[in-house]
Amino acid sequence: MKYFFLCFLIPFIGMLNGSAQDTLSSAHQFVPTDNGSNVSFEIKNFGLNSKGSLSGLKGKITFDPKDPATASFDVSVDAATINTDNDMRDSHLKKEEYFDVTNYPQIRFVSTAITPTGKDGHYTITGKLTIRNTTKELSWPFIAVPMGNDYIFSGTFKINRKDFGVGGSSTISNSLTVSLSVLARKL
Repeated sequence: MKYFFLCFLIPFIGMLNGSAQDTLSSAHQFVPTDNGSNVSFEIKNFGLNSKGSLSGLKGKITFDPKDPATASFDVSVDAATINTDNDMRDSHLKKEEYFDVTNYPQIRFVSTAITPTGKDGHYTITGKLTIRNTTKELSWPFIAVPMGNDYIFSGTFKINRKDFGVGGSSTISNSLTVSLSVLARKL
């Protein structure tokens, strides 16, 4: 009778163990949300700072501050949501010479490494940024701040728009600064 009971109990324990592992891994899964997030950029145009933003955040984030080596970010924004508070300029930026949103509707970032900097909540992220089907690797520092079960991930980096084939006149600087403050909700 003991043998029969053990034969029944062992597979049941295995199922519970697998379920606990699934729960553990899903405990560190997040999705970025537009509500509470800010994806903005700043670039000089005619020598003056011009600002804009993007929305339509989508993707999947895996993050465990106790094990940052297992973290991953696969996040995109909708290029057609570009907003500079100037409808005529926004319409122009969506065209083929700039973001070509018809053919390249997403701007996407996929991480390849997340490393702690030694200061609590501070990390360096490395990954591949794709704009207009051109992918470049970049790294920048970011901060992860817990908000209950969720996280705010924030950081700033610079890119050269010409590296991604984003054209335009010589009145616009090639260098722009991107600032991120992304609210990621726990799944």
